[in-house]
Amino acid sequence: MATGGEQMARLQEQARFVGMAAGNAGVGFDEGRWLSRVRESMAERAAEELGAAAVKVFDVPKVLRSTRPEAYAPHHFALGPYHCRRPELRDMERYKLAAAKRAEKLFAAGRKFDDLVRRFYDNHEKILAPYHRLLELNEQTLAWMMAIDTCFLLDFLESYHRDEATDMVSSAANWINAVVRDAIMLENQIPLFLFAAALELRHDTDKAAADALRGVLDRFITEVSPIKTTASAALAVAGEDLARHAHLLELLYHFLVPTDAVAEAVGNEPPPLVPEDFSAVDVFDQMQELPDYDKVKQACVQVSSLDVAPVRFIKKNLISRPMGLATSLPGKLMRKVPLLSAVAPLVGKLWSSSAPDMEARLKGVNLGTIINSPLAQELMIPSVAQLAACGVRFAPAPEGIAGIAFDAATATLTLPVITVDGNTETILRNLVAYEAVAVRGPLVLARYTELMNGIIDTAKDVKILRQSGVVVNRMKSDGEAAEMWNGMCRATRLSKVPRLDGVIRAVNAHRSRRATVRLRKMMKRYVFRSWRVLTLLAAVVLLLMTALQTFCSVYQCNRWFGNMLQMPQPGGKGP
Repeated sequence: MATGGEQMARLQEQARFVGMAAGNAGVGFDEGRWLSRVRESMAERAAEELGAAAVKVFDVPKVLRSTRPEAYAPHHFALGPYHCRRPELRDMERYKLAAAKRAEKLFAAGRKFDDLVRRFYDNHEKILAPYHRLLELNEQTLAWMMAIDTCFLLDFLESYHRDEATDMVSSAANWINAVVRDAIMLENQIPLFLFAAALELRHDTDKAAADALRGVLDRFITEVSPIKTTASAALAVAGEDLARHAHLLELLYHFLVPTDAVAEAVGNEPPPLVPEDFSAVDVFDQMQELPDYDKVKQACVQVSSLDVAPVRFIKKNLISRPMGLATSLPGKLMRKVPLLSAVAPLVGKLWSSSAPDMEARLKGVNLGTIINSPLAQELMIPSVAQLAACGVRFAPAPEGIAGIAFDAATATLTLPVITVDGNTETILRNLVAYEAVAVRGPLVLARYTELMNGIIDTAKDVKILRQSGVVVNRMKSDGEAAEMWNGMCRATRLSKVPRLDGVIRAVNAHRSRRATVRLRKMMKRYVFRSWRVLTLLAAVVLLLMTALQTFCSVYQCNRWFGNMLQMPQPGGKGP
């Protein structure tokens, strides 16, 4: 049996091998070694099982990685083969070796660390099966690497307690949270069956080892999960059910996302960007239905049809010039603000449109591209503060994501309880990344992050959710929590989640109804009731213009107003 010094020397030798492999990666290609490995794999029956195994450890999609690269690459520890060649992570190897020595002391019946390495060496094909990349690693290197990483991570999982981590001093708590973030990253996963193999060296039976593993994973997943749910008993499953999950991140994902409850059919249409029951010309329609509207319109037409110098003066200086300035203002703003140039055509069309054809213009806008854009999906639900102003209440959903619903009768939106701390963003981002590459069905978790991104804009939104019991904020301020949600990534592909889409439609419909009622009351109070006054003013102006026209036809008005009030000559043009 090798001593501790021999194990250290062997580990260093394997580390040098890994370093050489990293230096040769992408530069040279050993055709003979590759051909030998392919022939051996094709000759073994295990190759059939290897080809049939589901890939579970992927590279993070570039579209997600580009938004925040530091959320997907480990900062302290490399677990597994993807980041083992990064030199800046090798300084932490001493912590891994210390955990491996502690694990060896717990082995029963005189078993040593080499026994665990031998087990992994015999199952190297099974270990490589979940990884998406083609890994050119020596079998001994792979076995030693996985044995050390497994013992280190298992030691951490067994000793992790959220409450203790919270009560520790700042430096220790930050260190524990940093290990949690590294351990939950998609590219830093190791197969779960390795933990079972390590625990089997401690216990007399496989059942005892499986029970111990379920207890460790149940507690860790429950504590580290940012979204709280009463479905924690789902982890207390039989050993064969636990074996279905490839790694820790996948286990956390299936703990949070129910496969049947959320994806059940509630409707297939995406929620509309423009509310269905509200039209931009409702106000104009109601104005035209008023009995005084025709009177005011007729009086205004009569006044504007007077072809006298005072009327022409009023048209030119009080109507034409202000309207010309207002018309040119959008173009100037677009030139000054380049960001607004993208919407300049739409603004111009809406600016030049009149009341009778406004509804046709709004209906003619092609919203297909806008609705299908993941960014637009964020914008089509009001913020928490806006919903609260419309009478919407917020309540926690004990069931987690499966409990997201909107009760139209009580105007209550139920949302999962989520803890926002320094780990939340990294965990959610890697869960969304795993969902994007490994889940073929609806992107439930990505849709949930889009929903939260849409309703949270400012610190006031976080405050309302915190007071409602939906958000447990452990960050420095509500504003910091709002910034986290505003920077959260969205889905990499379009996907319909019927239940969540139905909730968004119901919330938008409720706000539209409330907004329409308020707008109609405001217009009735401040505009519609003023038509009598406007009718009187129009009649007075009409009488004054008529009197002035009569006066100027008898007396020469040029003495007072100059040529600008000169009467037009027959067959000629006025000034």
